[in-house]
Amino acid sequence: MSHRLGPGSPPGVWVCSTDMLLSVPPNPGISWDNFRGARVIALPGSMAYARNHGVYLTDSQGFVLDIYYQGTEAEIQRCARPDGRVPLVSGVTFFSVETAEHLLATHVSPPLDACTYMGLDSGARPVQLSLFFDILLCMARNVNRENFLVGQPPEMGQGDSDVAGYLQAARAELWRELRDQPLTMAYVPDGSYSYMTSSASEFLCSLTFPGAPRARVVHSQVEELQLLGAGSSVVSCLLEGPVQLGAGSVLQHCHLQGPIRIGPGCLVSGLDTAQCKALRGLDLHDLVLQGHHVQLHGAPGRVFTLVGRLDSWERQGTGTYLNMSWSEFFQKTGVRDWDLWDPDTTPAERCLLSARLFPVLHPLRALGPQDLLWMLDPQEDGGKALRAWRTCWRLSWEQLQPCLDRAATLASRRDLFFHQALGKVRHVLEARQDLSLRPLIRAAVREGCPGPLLATLDHVAAGAGDPGVAARALACVADVLCCMAEGRGGLRSGPAANPGWMRPFSYLECGDLAGGVHALAQERDKWLSRPALLVRAARHYEGAGQILIRQAVMSARQFVSTEPAEQPAPGQWVVAECPARVDFSGGWSDTPPLAYELGGAVLGLAVRVDGRRPIGARARRIPEPELWLAVGPRQDKMALKIVCWSLDDLRDYCQPHAPGALLKATFICAGIVHVGSKLSLREQLLHAFGGGFELHTWSELPHGSGLGTSSILAGAALAAVQRAAGRAVGTEALIHAVLHLEQVLTTGGGWQDQVGGLMPGIKVGRSRAQLPLKVEVEEITVPEGFVQKLSDHLLLVYTGKTRLARNLLQDVLRSWYARLPAVVQNAHSLVQHTEECAEAFRQGSLPLLGQCLTSYWEQKKLMAPGCEPLAVRRMMDVLAPHVHGQSLAGAGGGGFLYLLTKEPRQKEALEAVLAKTEGLGNYSVHLVEVDTQGLSLQLLGGETST
Repeated sequence: MSHRLGPGSPPGVWVCSTDMLLSVPPNPGISWDNFRGARVIALPGSMAYARNHGVYLTDSQGFVLDIYYQGTEAEIQRCARPDGRVPLVSGVTFFSVETAEHLLATHVSPPLDACTYMGLDSGARPVQLSLFFDILLCMARNVNRENFLVGQPPEMGQGDSDVAGYLQAARAELWRELRDQPLTMAYVPDGSYSYMTSSASEFLCSLTFPGAPRARVVHSQVEELQLLGAGSSVVSCLLEGPVQLGAGSVLQHCHLQGPIRIGPGCLVSGLDTAQCKALRGLDLHDLVLQGHHVQLHGAPGRVFTLVGRLDSWERQGTGTYLNMSWSEFFQKTGVRDWDLWDPDTTPAERCLLSARLFPVLHPLRALGPQDLLWMLDPQEDGGKALRAWRTCWRLSWEQLQPCLDRAATLASRRDLFFHQALGKVRHVLEARQDLSLRPLIRAAVREGCPGPLLATLDHVAAGAGDPGVAARALACVADVLCCMAEGRGGLRSGPAANPGWMRPFSYLECGDLAGGVHALAQERDKWLSRPALLVRAARHYEGAGQILIRQAVMSARQFVSTEPAEQPAPGQWVVAECPARVDFSGGWSDTPPLAYELGGAVLGLAVRVDGRRPIGARARRIPEPELWLAVGPRQDKMALKIVCWSLDDLRDYCQPHAPGALLKATFICAGIVHVGSKLSLREQLLHAFGGGFELHTWSELPHGSGLGTSSILAGAALAAVQRAAGRAVGTEALIHAVLHLEQVLTTGGGWQDQVGGLMPGIKVGRSRAQLPLKVEVEEITVPEGFVQKLSDHLLLVYTGKTRLARNLLQDVLRSWYARLPAVVQNAHSLVQHTEECAEAFRQGSLPLLGQCLTSYWEQKKLMAPGCEPLAVRRMMDVLAPHVHGQSLAGAGGGGFLYLLTKEPRQKEALEAVLAKTEGLGNYSVHLVEVDTQGLSLQLLGGETST
């Protein structure tokens, strides 16, 4: 109602019946232009169906002329649409404010005041009105006053003739108040309508998809799906072993263990493993078998009912039971009519509703389905089953209804739902399925059942042979804890190094997964008392997941190798210089764990900014057995200088914000220094190299530029240090070495930056959905002259916004581990889009590349909402008419914006455009050209260092 029929309607009142099932398309196309009066919603039905229902007769403009209930053939034919179907009365009506006020005005007018509690409490005689055949019918254009006043609604029985006069006065009042209000019909041709009756056959139809090639399985775990018949339906069940379900049958709220065979046309609900034995060896057909929770004189119990799918629940007509006549049933089973009805019950009252068929208490044992199932095929047991049935206290369906314990029923359904859901959680995680467990997590927390879910996640994490499965299970634990905090407790992202969690972390670092998970759970129990603690515990679970991601990415180390090379002379500088990188497609897919769970593909360009290669490092050997580190501008007068005399000076190498942490991690990852060694730093350096090293790194790009600076810098530092130590490292080995270094440094991160900046030109990096994590690079061949053309049309704009998106990565990983459908789909699109972008480069088409950039930026925003600051959006809107496409570099949030301009060499023109726009802040425009060299290494003379 709210999301499909309601949108666009003016103010007013919606009235909805609840005795039907409606299916309405997402956009039913209801027009509210110039609307006044009341409106009825109609859905299509066949003429045969309409014989037992209400239909609308309308004119060509949609005004209702008449409403027929169980109309004649001719009347129904008159209502038919061109497609042969008729508009059914669907039970949904809208009253405009004006019409609703007219209707409301009648509640104080006798005799209509007797429709409300105000009238009843004043002693008035009650009046029952029909929404459709009293209130709406008087607005229908073809209805005249005389016929309306003497008519009777179909709900009025034959014995109600004494109220006819009273009703006439009520209708006269309605006519006076509502006759002038127009009544129109909105017809939804793609919708469907099903009136809910007591027919088991119709109920089964509403729960199944007749003609569907497969079974529908909802909120259920089924071990042998192939045994479910076509068009059958399984809802909230746990089916273990061979449970066969016939075509068109329905299982609801059951926990069954095979072998069990349920034939076609059956509804079975509310059974558990205790009743399975009674079903074995039977082949049920066209039956409804249900287990019920009851309260009998305050005592809880279980009762079972069995009826035929074709049985009639009407009081009139010839009755049946188990799809056979009563006489046939009596003859087959030995049951007699006095077993079911009192002697003074008239033949007309002897029906299925009043038959005392269903045992509710046996003097010696618990009841089960077998106390009814014997009737299907009475055995030659000397009447033993019949005598047992007669021994029981039995009730009719009418008598049973008030005893049903709905609270116990819902509680058992909830327990079963979570029992099968925990199996689903295990299966989704262990089979690495891209299904989101978030809805299940929310349900478990809201229903007060987080404990079993946490225990299941612990079990999966501890037993996982794959760090990816374990990390996802720990991320789900973090989701449960945050859900328990109910949106309170502070920021989700933040530090995760509380001393209480160090013991579990140490187990994980040592590779003891089971011990680590167990220790995490023990610590978690201390943090469940209030929201702030829950959120902090969630952060530490994400920290534990990061340890496992780190171990998975460390598998890239096996692709790092070095070759011996001539050692430069002491004091001789080895200088490494690198371009920056611009990502054109696929970013985020290279980020662990996506890189090895989904498989990544990123297209990147190596670029010079304003004609320069802005990132570099230089290293040389020095006689002192120390490490001299410098971070800062290339001319090192302003550089930050650090001297490491001992191993203690290196211990903060894994704290990214510590001064010189990246340079310290470089020496450790290069194998020059071993922090866990018993030898001192001095001894290690003298023994292996006869002295120490000096390393200086620089970047001419601002912090948070989005151009891959830190990873490329790590590559340059590693290349320079290894060469100074007398080792040569290939670029491919260097790409994997940077992955390793960034895990040691604990910054994480993917592989696209070093691929983009260390390898020359235009290329696609790819990693497969597997461990060990290996990156393969393909150079993209472009038409002759296209590299220069591209450089003429590429520009960088520094937005003046430093990217403060520290939490972007954590948010993306959280969404990925939760397997949010939009994020999973977007991640697949990123990879696919990279191949399309590569093709645009091969064709040398700037407009196509512009489209690639535009859609890539949309994908980045989907992946990391919040990565587009308002000032940047304003800048992009201003530049849009002048460019084929544009995107923020890297993860977004600030830094550099890169543009593919429609005209070549547009730097001055775009500077003029931006200068006219207010509120853009401290921006700058830069030239950019494709770099065809990549990482370069050169040996310089041994000038002295300051």
